[in-house]
Amino acid sequence: MKTIHWPCAGVLALALVSASHAQTSYPNRPVRLVVPSSAGGGSDITARMIAPKLAERLGQQVIVDNRAGAGTMIGGEVVAKAPADGYTLLLGISTLATNPAIYRKVPYNALTDFAPITLVLSAPNILVVHPSLPVRNVKELIWFAGARPGELNFGSAGTGTNPHLSMELFLSMAKLRMVHIPYKGSAPAMTDLLGGQVATIMATMLTAIPHVRSGRLRALGMTSSQRTAVARDVPTIAESGVPGYEAVQWYGLLAPANTPKEVVTRLHRDMTAILQSSEIKERFAADGGDPGGNSPEEFARYIRSETEKWARVVKIAGLKPE
Repeated sequence: MKTIHWPCAGVLALALVSASHAQTSYPNRPVRLVVPSSAGGGSDITARMIAPKLAERLGQQVIVDNRAGAGTMIGGEVVAKAPADGYTLLLGISTLATNPAIYRKVPYNALTDFAPITLVLSAPNILVVHPSLPVRNVKELIWFAGARPGELNFGSAGTGTNPHLSMELFLSMAKLRMVHIPYKGSAPAMTDLLGGQVATIMATMLTAIPHVRSGRLRALGMTSSQRTAVARDVPTIAESGVPGYEAVQWYGLLAPANTPKEVVTRLHRDMTAILQSSEIKERFAADGGDPGGNSPEEFARYIRSETEKWARVVKIAGLKPE
């Protein structure tokens, strides 16, 4: 009979040490940061802003990989199905919370298929109107539109987008009725607002502020809970007649579910340091954004609360899943 030689205790101990070292040596190769939108958009700009900073702290290259399409679901699916080793990350955006209510089939579960790391950035939209509309603040818009149910129209970057749902939330809370005109992107929606084809839109700060300053548009309110330094004279919608209103676009860092806790902890520590740097704070503030930095647990709770919130808005608005 052949004798079986079992590994000695020393060999087993060495194997355990090697496995432990493999985990604590993260990262030992480049990290891929998936952006679920095309180049040039807000999420892409944000990713390319933080990627070199994260690379410096990790000591490895961080490669931005744009995977646009299907309402950001293509990029999300890539990360959800990637190995849970910390080498494939997602710069998730607020569509993670809205897509389940907008689409019948989402190829991942945003609440269970990812390991949240931290909120990276939140940025408000701004409610703007064409100057021909005889309103100068939110209260006047509520009065004017309330007297003309279904007569005013509003544009958006598309059905189910953050600006669209931000307006639907405003309409439901203010008990107003307007006609939605969806566009294929924010640029054509802004073009038609400037031309007077639509009365109002919820626009990003980056696209709206130059037109507000030139007088081609009138700003009525910010969608955030607090005023922003970029437009300090523009009040929030909440303080202008719709108490409790808040709707922001956000970006956050996530990994595949079951990513080792020590890897998530490392990434959270590095991202927190990056987001607290004066350079990043100043660059975010220039676009009206606020840096994140919350804990993985807090970020997970935030995603859940946003998912529940927008599901209610979609139901109230009567939108049918595609």
